[in-house]
Amino acid sequence: MVCSVKGFAARRRAGTALGASLAVAAALLATAAPASAGAPAPASAPAPACRGGQLVAGGAERVGAVAFRVTVVNEGPGPCVLRGHPTVALAGQGAPSRAVSLTVTRQGAARPVLLAAGGAAQTRLSFVPVLGEADGYCASGAEPFAAPSMVIGAAGARLQLAPDDGGNFALCGTTVRATAFRPAP
Repeated sequence: MVCSVKGFAARRRAGTALGASLAVAAALLATAAPASAGAPAPASAPAPACRGGQLVAGGAERVGAVAFRVTVVNEGPGPCVLRGHPTVALAGQGAPSRAVSLTVTRQGAARPVLLAAGGAAQTRLSFVPVLGEADGYCASGAEPFAAPSMVIGAAGARLQLAPDDGGNFALCGTTVRATAFRPAP
């Protein structure tokens, strides 16, 4: 019987020592450095898709005789994701009946573009050129069309803009080539 009493006492001391060790470990963890010091941050939720109300036209910069770099800017309160290619129409000269919707030939694979608040994305648009001077002509025999502004469709927004150089958008036919949106440099 003496053996079992000594064994019980030894187990009780071991249990008390284990309890004390756990209490010390808990105290050490409570006073340890915050998780952000050296530990990876938890993954944040993905940004929502851009909505039309948060995008604004940033400009249409001429980059050659028949191409424009069009910029859209996220003026929303937080980041958003822009996907795809734009839709394009040339605005009529004073009358909606004179507007020309263009068929967009998509160039390049579309990838999601994360736009921080204030961030910008760009697409490049190119047209079949109007040839000659003054009134010009189309090599195909089609009637040339010139408009002072265009309407870009992106994320449900219809953004109207004019060329940055004050000229017109002039083209032959009703087709435009457009790259997918990419982050602006």
